[in-house]
Amino acid sequence: MTDTLTQRRRTFVNYLHGLHYWASSDNPKRAGEARQALARLRRIFSGSRQQADAYEYVFPHDPPHDEQDTWLLVAGLFALHPQRRRAKDARRRSLGASMGELEAARGPAVTRRFTQLLARDRDALPHNLRQTVRLLSSHDIRVDFDQLLDDLVVLLGDDDQADQAHRVRLRWAGEFHRPPTTNTPQDKRTSADEPSDTDE
Repeated sequence: MTDTLTQRRRTFVNYLHGLHYWASSDNPKRAGEARQALARLRRIFSGSRQQADAYEYVFPHDPPHDEQDTWLLVAGLFALHPQRRRAKDARRRSLGASMGELEAARGPAVTRRFTQLLARDRDALPHNLRQTVRLLSSHDIRVDFDQLLDDLVVLLGDDDQADQAHRVRLRWAGEFHRPPTTNTPQDKRTSADEPSDTDE
């Protein structure tokens, strides 16, 4: 992945986090606009017409042609579980780590759900991701959307990425089964939570 593409993805996820920041701000106009954007992004999952309503929030960030569907999916998932930006010194983590945190709190039923998620093919994965992110949101467990976007570009990509997709699934599984750590930096609120002008 080129540095330019990496930066485009990061800028897009920064924008999503900026929507969360402004939605809870004291600026009524900005708060209203951000809430409307998140509401439209949540409707991505309702059908093609509703997905079209979200294009104005995604396409200005210039997603590569072969990643457009994945960026739309990640935008919808973020809108289901909007959250502040992770601290700059927080270690990147996969969806497997988030599910592992949930499993530590909820037990074996989460392990079964996670195993099913790993087994899903490209067509079924978006539906299961929607359920998974809703579950994580209901328990206030963070998702690293930077990492999720990178991973889903691979998992939802062409068949020639099968080896890379297998490695992504192995990393998710490894982080799921890794013993949880406590007091990680990702839960600290920093000035990085506030979007810059370019994140709006």
